[in-house]
Amino acid sequence: MSDPMKEIWQNQELEGMTMSLEDIRRKAGKLRRRILWRNAREFAAAALVVPVMSYFAWRVATGLTRVAAIVCIAGVLYVVVQLYRRGSARNLPADLAASGWVAFYRRELERQRDLLASVWSWYLAPLIPGLALFIVGGLLQPAAHLRHTGLFIGGYAILAALAFAVIGWLNQHAARRLQRAIDELNALER
Repeated sequence: MSDPMKEIWQNQELEGMTMSLEDIRRKAGKLRRRILWRNAREFAAAALVVPVMSYFAWRVATGLTRVAAIVCIAGVLYVVVQLYRRGSARNLPADLAASGWVAFYRRELERQRDLLASVWSWYLAPLIPGLALFIVGGLLQPAAHLRHTGLFIGGYAILAALAFAVIGWLNQHAARRLQRAIDELNALER
């Protein structure tokens, strides 16, 4: 049984979408700036975490918490390398034809979409072992100054899990937004 309203909607003429070469260049430049700022924030965070964890590992921690700090450092370094390798901003080409700019912009959108969509494998998962070791170490070596160590460690674990879930969700949301931009480019080319 056919729905006349659905047929009208599906058979209507679409407005032609247009985007100038300058619009594509501007959008590619904006994407590049966003990538540069994102990476700068991540690299700055790593530049803070690695020395703090190093100090903690060699001066403060003992036993399993020392191992946890070292594993955290390894996880952060892995993340930084992956972000540099897979997520660095590409230089904007000096002079390309319109089709070259569209292809360049699409490739950049796809690279960043794929990076964000896979955030659990390259960003979050490498940090989990160090955090888990801190939790276990905290339970095995309760701090004398904490009255309810188990409650404190449980709260830490819940906050870490929530932070990871939010980071994962935000990155999936951003990947979907990039996919919409790719779909828009594809529609323009049709």
